Amino acid sequence: MVTTTLPRMPFGRTGHESSRVLFGAAALGRMSQERADQVRDVLDEFGVNHYDTAAGYGDSELRLAPWWRDGRRERVFLATKTGERTGAGARAELERSLDRLGVDHVDLIQLHNLVEEDEWRLAHAPGGAVEALIRARDEGLVRAVGVTGHGLRIAGMHLRSLERADFDAVLLPYNFSLLQDPGYRATVEELLAICAERQVAVQAIKSVARRRWRPGDESPRYSWYEPLRDPAAVGRAVRWVLSQGAFAGQLFVNSSSDATLLRTILSAAADDVNVPPTFSELAADAEAAEVEPLFDGEALERI
Repeated sequence: MVTTTLPRMPFGRTGHESSRVLFGAAALGRMSQERADQVRDVLDEFGVNHYDTAAGYGDSELRLAPWWRDGRRERVFLATKTGERTGAGARAELERSLDRLGVDHVDLIQLHNLVEEDEWRLAHAPGGAVEALIRARDEGLVRAVGVTGHGLRIAGMHLRSLERADFDAVLLPYNFSLLQDPGYRATVEELLAICAERQVAVQAIKSVARRRWRPGDESPRYSWYEPLRDPAAVGRAVRWVLSQGAFAGQLFVNSSSDATLLRTILSAAADDVNVPPTFSELAADAEAAEVEPLFDGEALERI
């Protein structure tokens, strides 16, 4: 039962009105089905209608498959990803994902973390993954094709990808601390402008990231990075991202792979995102949490 409907807006040019927070289904990768179904109930409570998974997210696709029995598939925008770079490999992994998900098509297929030069060239070459996924779109196996990635180089790589192919969506890291890097911010702003012009959906990840795990930290780890924990700080981080963009709210937030934060993130998005937190508030949050860079363009670039 929906008790708090999140604001929605068009997911690019796909024709779908997606909730401003997309469910990052990496959170399901190591869960039991029973625990996954509890997460589903939280999503329903807030009216989340867009799920984002990947072939490489452990058992995530398998955990989603039982959810379609109640007619949910018709109500939800379903996205997955492939890490393959050749056409044959991408097609095979897409077909495997369809089988694991128990569906005959997905709404969005994305090239997963396409940032390294050699992989980018292979994917975009004749017979590569991009060509194969566009063919799958023409065949009706997918409705849209996108590209994702991590690190400080990814905004620039997305710009290059959009020059080569007509992608429907991009995904990249976006949070207050990352956007204090002037080089990254400039490239991201260039990317957002092009995406706004072409109606390409933009998905933000790492919105509530704190830092990489410190050596010796024995806290439970539900994601490869340590997230913010203070609910107020998480709320401000989410509202700040949702207030950014060339238009009043161009970005979608992908929820963290740490499902313990899901309700906090969704609650923040249900608040008035047209009143973003101030720079001073966000800077104070970063100082109090001892936020550190997740990426540096070099040694810290790979996850």
